[in-house]
Amino acid sequence: MFRLWGKLYKDHKIIADLTVQDPSGDTRTHKVFSAVSQICLQFDLSQPIWLDSNISEFRKRSRTRFTQDSFIDEIDFDYLEIQIIEED
Repeated sequence: MFRLWGKLYKDHKIIADLTVQDPSGDTRTHKVFSAVSQICLQFDLSQPIWLDSNISEFRKRSRTRFTQDSFIDEIDFDYLEIQIIEED
């Protein structure tokens, strides 16, 4: 089972979180993008832009943070953090 945890932070506190599960046979990349889309839909956010720093951090640690730089719209939180908590 693949599970990705999305958390919204403001002032160093989690203000919202969601865990997305994906039992499909898709690739890891497809599962990550699908989970991020579901998280953004649930939190009513635009899709974040994956900057080089996000890609590098995600490859190393299976987690990354999307700050205001990654969003076109103005955000009312400090950052969205995603983290893989279980892989197939």
